[in-house]
Amino acid sequence: MDVGPVSLASVARINDLGGTEGFGPIDTSESSEPFHADWEARVYALVFALLGKGLYNIDEFRDAIERLPPARYLEASYYEKWLAAIETLVVERGVVDRDAVEEAVRA
Repeated sequence: MDVGPVSLASVARINDLGGTEGFGPIDTSESSEPFHADWEARVYALVFALLGKGLYNIDEFRDAIERLPPARYLEASYYEKWLAAIETLVVERGVVDRDAVEEAVRA
């Protein structure tokens, strides 16, 4: 079945940066700290607690990260992306509503 030409812009997401340069070095040393702040460790634990409870699966979690608006994706740190994915998924699953998430962010 021929679907005709497909534009990469129509299927690529901002996270698909394969071959892109200019984002600086990645620290791959074994002495690098896994968390730079306490909140990052809490986000990490929350992600796996919610996975364990079956609120979402790892593919849905990854997809929620990849659906971040491009500017937010590029500006966010690793665990900020994880937190944004949690916020998206708890709203989509009806655990909390968007207003509650936004109120918590403001607080």
